[in-house]
Amino acid sequence: MRMGSGYVDVDAPVSAEQLEAIRSLDNNALIIRLHFTINHLSRWLSPIHEPGPLVRSRYRGEPTVKDLLLAMRDYEQYVYPKMYVIASQETPDLDTIPDYRPSAARQVSDAEHSPIVLMSNFRRLRQSTCSLLRNLPDEAWDRKGFSRVHRNATIRQLAEGLAEHDYRYLRAIDQLLTETGAREGLAEIQKAPLDDLIKLVPQSMKG
Repeated sequence: MRMGSGYVDVDAPVSAEQLEAIRSLDNNALIIRLHFTINHLSRWLSPIHEPGPLVRSRYRGEPTVKDLLLAMRDYEQYVYPKMYVIASQETPDLDTIPDYRPSAARQVSDAEHSPIVLMSNFRRLRQSTCSLLRNLPDEAWDRKGFSRVHRNATIRQLAEGLAEHDYRYLRAIDQLLTETGAREGLAEIQKAPLDDLIKLVPQSMKG
């Protein structure tokens, strides 16, 4: 196995250019970007039949690809209820939503499941998020949820936050797949780098 030297850090800074690219998307284009995330993961992970590089870490404290998939799924389960409450209630109180924590039984199940199964879990959640967003008129994206514990947030801000979270975690997965040698022998289309794939997202869906 080929080992890379770069330590993977999901908290590494995201460039101002990348953040502006997210902010400048119109609502429909942002939905497409969120939907494309599961396409990117499927492109990268589905052809990998040897799970070893996906479940083993290279360095102490470094996440595995499986860890990153779990974090993406769990963050989706944290954000989606907030979006739903803002979209469905007249005075959305975000403090009524308990922060998501996987149960002990869920953690045991997660430990047993393969990365491909976890990717499927995440896909189902992301499809629910995109379905909710597609059904909202543009003016509803500016509806605000209120919190005395955290920050107030609009649906648009939560969606942009998901896109930034996606970028951080996809960037880390992209790096791990390359540096662990998990991509060796795959076709070029199956290991297209993240920054190339992001260019496929249109900035606007308006004519």
